[in-house]
Amino acid sequence: MQAAAEQLRRAAETGQPCAPVRGLLGEGDVDAAYQVQTLNVRHAQAQGRRLVGSKIGLTSLAVQRQLGVSQPDFGRLFADMALCDGEEIDSRRLLQPKIEAEVALLLGRDLDHDKHTLADLFRAVDAVLPALEIVDSRIAGWDIRISDTIADNASSGLFVLGNRPRRLADVDLLGCGMTLELRGEPVSVGVGAACLGNPLLAALWLADTMARRGEPLKAGDIVLTGALGPMAPAKAGDVFTARIQGLGEVSARFASLQGASS
Repeated sequence: MQAAAEQLRRAAETGQPCAPVRGLLGEGDVDAAYQVQTLNVRHAQAQGRRLVGSKIGLTSLAVQRQLGVSQPDFGRLFADMALCDGEEIDSRRLLQPKIEAEVALLLGRDLDHDKHTLADLFRAVDAVLPALEIVDSRIAGWDIRISDTIADNASSGLFVLGNRPRRLADVDLLGCGMTLELRGEPVSVGVGAACLGNPLLAALWLADTMARRGEPLKAGDIVLTGALGPMAPAKAGDVFTARIQGLGEVSARFASLQGASS
């Protein structure tokens, strides 16, 4: 596990993707993969990085079947991964990015029970925002299985939050439609129900899972609930805008290579 953690860190630090780590862990060894993730989370904290929340991955049933699993996974969010709506993104921070539109929850209360109800979640959520997750993989060519992506912090990269929070009671997260556009042309469409049946169900799964692990979600945490539609590849110079019904829009702007190097 230490070798896998170091291999992933080296890929991130050098900008050179590495071979899959499943050969070091076992292709389906989820527990070992989460231990690798934890090793690198603790290493990041020791370097001064601040945890600000968690993200849920594998909320698409099709992707779960592809990777041979029957539940989502999670990764951790750090403050230096967060971007403002429309803020220019230095593409050199990423190896092989893709982008997806999501619903973000901002928590105002801890979620520290072994089993949570929707009522617990309703009370805990202070605000809802549209979000873009820029997923990335330290594994060359996105050649991943479940143990690879979990060990690699659920293939996390960066994330962008919208700037107009809504109340949970004012939004239909089950039926909200989503369109992700690249310079005005749709590249992904989806709906709240595509995220594990409902983004709130994904959030409940995460709350229960984190509490059982002794790392419960806390007041102030950001939760990215999972993709509402297929992810799209991203490159330098791209400008994406996601529009989510009832939540508004959020944009990500990737600097051109010339701009990134200036």
